[in-house]
Amino acid sequence: MANVTAMTQADADPLRDATTAATGAPPMIEEMQELVDQHWNWLRDQTRLRVVDDWIEITTPYLDQHNDYLQIYARRHDDGWLLTDDGYVIGDLEQSGCNVDGPEQKAMFSATLAGLGVRSENGCLVVQASPVDFALRKHNLLQAMQVLLGSHHCQAQGEGP
Repeated sequence: MANVTAMTQADADPLRDATTAATGAPPMIEEMQELVDQHWNWLRDQTRLRVVDDWIEITTPYLDQHNDYLQIYARRHDDGWLLTDDGYVIGDLEQSGCNVDGPEQKAMFSATLAGLGVRSENGCLVVQASPVDFALRKHNLLQAMQVLLGSHHCQAQGEGP
């Protein structure tokens, strides 16, 4: 580690040092922040909202294994929002021949959902979100959908031991 530090100090770039001193951040950080901001803008621009009965359908730019956009649904609930996949994940897995009630699948699903703070209710993936944690809860629901849909732990009905 001493050699790296010595080499870094010996090879110091005066322009980089001046930029860091003026802005408080190295140029790489500023460039990366701009790229992250571009991603946020892209995500916002590619997300579509539509009213469906008393729900808001949120179509995201994230794709499932069929190249369909992932959709979730939101509605006011108490002082926050109820978010759900409306049964898409479990239904798609069952339709694909996945035995979602098998012991391995149940254990994997439970661990995935618990780790992301998502619950399963009547075949739907569900999270409750407050205005403060909405972004995180929405992200966790979408993450759970992607993990479960991409799961290779499913075996077709009637197969296996």
